[in-house]
Amino acid sequence: MSERPRILTGDTPTGRLHLGHWVGSVKRRVQLQQTHDCYFIIANYHAFTTRPENSGEIRSDCLEIARDHLAMGIDPDLSTIFLQSEIPAIHELCFLFAMLLPFNRVMRNPTLKDEIKVKDLGETYSFGFPLYAVGQCSDILTFRPVGVPVGADQVPHLEMTREVARRFNQMYCNVDVHAEDDDHVKLGGVFPVPRADVGAVGRLMGIDGKNKMSKSLGNAIFISDSAKEVEKKVMKIFTGRQSPTEPGDVNNALFQFVEAFIQDAARVAELKDRYSRGDNLGDGHVKKEVAEAINTLLEPMRKRRAQFEGRDDLVMDILRTGCTKANATAEATLEAARKAANLHFFPRSVGYRSK
Repeated sequence: MSERPRILTGDTPTGRLHLGHWVGSVKRRVQLQQTHDCYFIIANYHAFTTRPENSGEIRSDCLEIARDHLAMGIDPDLSTIFLQSEIPAIHELCFLFAMLLPFNRVMRNPTLKDEIKVKDLGETYSFGFPLYAVGQCSDILTFRPVGVPVGADQVPHLEMTREVARRFNQMYCNVDVHAEDDDHVKLGGVFPVPRADVGAVGRLMGIDGKNKMSKSLGNAIFISDSAKEVEKKVMKIFTGRQSPTEPGDVNNALFQFVEAFIQDAARVAELKDRYSRGDNLGDGHVKKEVAEAINTLLEPMRKRRAQFEGRDDLVMDILRTGCTKANATAEATLEAARKAANLHFFPRSVGYRSK
């Protein structure tokens, strides 16, 4: 077991990762792997909540997500990248945690409500769709992290996870209901009460200038986009401004990109000042600088990703190693939880055959 504090976060495989993932969470993950024991989950079961008929596509997306992780600087020698479907303890704990949450509490989750609306699910979603909110609690708590790097929109999910951790520790480990969150493990709780670690840009707008960046909304700039694709997409960022002499709103989507990707603080301040005064600074000029900054960021990522293109064998080896380590950690958690809840009868282990 590592003596470093542990974190857990990850992604649902819905295709390639984009700049919203980078600024919202992945940049922070790359930093934390130098100081923390890091577990990064590819939550492929969750992808089945909205497209169970596309299992082959979901499998391919898992490898694409892993490639993007490696491209962005996640180091498999420093961090554990693994597949949710390969960790049976997650699903056992999900069933137990579902008993600790009232149904109406799950359905009040604002992130769940937003997804139902954005994805236009109406009343057609499966029972598994709200269940995935409980599954996220299990994804996290199975690895007993102290922190979870997330985008701002995922904080409500984490709050529910914190509730589950408290309730389990109080119900099965006799932790006092008035105990401070940071004291739960010290007082005998199985689970830490994890805190949110929100990235510097908790919610990056898409190029439509209206919605959060998302593949499903067609407003994303992907990590794997070519330099020309980045330039083309940046030029589409909507501001509604008509003239370079018109005072502009520096709280618009374009200037969120300026602040997120242009590294020179003095230049950012100059652009904001001129734009807000309408000092002959057109959107096109600002967009050109933003595109250059994004391509400077992405170029080393493209080079790293190229090493894994067409090499599913390399990606699978990394995932197999990650899953082996993740299962060891998950089984230890499950054993502790089963003992606390009087569900433990026999010891067990999980492993993989070579073929």
